Amino acid sequence: MLHIGYVILGLLAGILSGLVGIGGGILIIPALVYVFKFTQHQAQGTTLALMLPPIGLLAVWTYYKWGYIQWLPAGLICLGFLFGGWIGARFAVSIPKETLSKIFGVVLVLVGVYMIIKK
Repeated sequence: MLHIGYVILGLLAGILSGLVGIGGGILIIPALVYVFKFTQHQAQGTTLALMLPPIGLLAVWTYYKWGYIQWLPAGLICLGFLFGGWIGARFAVSIPKETLSKIFGVVLVLVGVYMIIKK
């Protein structure tokens, strides 16, 4: 029964990702920590691992058909993300899980506040 929970989580995150472009960090990581009892490190590592296959391929195809993809910025961001992810992961695995959870929470709050008050 636990496996179906992972599929449901993936489905919800996929819907949220296709709808508003978010899902991994905002939904999957907290769910893995609080519902599935992963450590913060395990949740972040697992979420990064699930991004390796082309999970967004169908969503990308839909946006592409509507003309909503800018390929050059996407490629350049991907390149930066590749190396930035490596740097961030090297830092994350070296700090205590409590500190990592707090950093994650602060980032979520700051992004949320910014999205609410921006003009």
